[in-house]
Amino acid sequence: MNTVAPSQESTAVAAPPSRPAYKVTGARVMRAEWAKLWSLRSSWITLGLALLFLVAFGLIAAFQFKSRISSGRPMDRDFADATALSLSLFGTNFAQLALGVLGVLVAAGEYSTGMIRSTLAAVPRRLPVLWSKAAVFGVIALALSTAGVFVTFLADSGIVSQTRAAMSLSDAGVVRGLLGAGLYLGLVGVIGVALGALLRSVAGGISVLVASLMLIPGLVSLLPTSWQDNISPYLPGNAGQAMFALHHDATTLSPVAGLVVFVLWTAAALTGAAVRLVRTDA
Repeated sequence: MNTVAPSQESTAVAAPPSRPAYKVTGARVMRAEWAKLWSLRSSWITLGLALLFLVAFGLIAAFQFKSRISSGRPMDRDFADATALSLSLFGTNFAQLALGVLGVLVAAGEYSTGMIRSTLAAVPRRLPVLWSKAAVFGVIALALSTAGVFVTFLADSGIVSQTRAAMSLSDAGVVRGLLGAGLYLGLVGVIGVALGALLRSVAGGISVLVASLMLIPGLVSLLPTSWQDNISPYLPGNAGQAMFALHHDATTLSPVAGLVVFVLWTAAALTGAAVRLVRTDA
């Protein structure tokens, strides 16, 4: 009796397609930070407010100056030596708060929500996250601010064209001042990101930002005059304002020196944030 063994057909099991291995690169991290920034409604609102502050306060200052000239009323101290450039940059102090606060939120907001753990799990080396956040937001703040100050200056030039404050883009120092203001506001945004990553607290980052740019200069003004002359020009806010001021005296830095000092302050904030990011857990 012959026994026939049942034939078994070998079934080829299709192997699941392997997923491509994605390498973490600086460009991909920057694209991720770009996407995260624009996905938040607060980013659109705060950037819009910064642009509104630049344009609206600049126009209001120009109309106020023109009104006082036309009516013959005495000028306030803020308008005594006003030019079209200074009037167009009247909203810089307000715009820096909006951009600085948003910079803090870009970094510290992830710590408050816990999303930073997912971000650092995707980018284990950590530092590219900080550099990408600072670069992406800094470029956006720079572009927005530069466009805003140029538009405001062109509008203000038309408003005060028949007054002593009249200026054009061809006048000495105007383009340098406008570019300096845009660069200053861009660097303020970078400092905000650095403070948010360093302190990991939205409230703490905003407090330090406001104190360093606005409160400390007022406190230094209470010191003896000799101390003020040696300290005041090197404070972040004063050094930054020297970047776009049209006129300078012995108590202020030159535009180049102001840029160097402000860049050093920015680098110091980024260095502190980088050290803490590397050495401590999220």
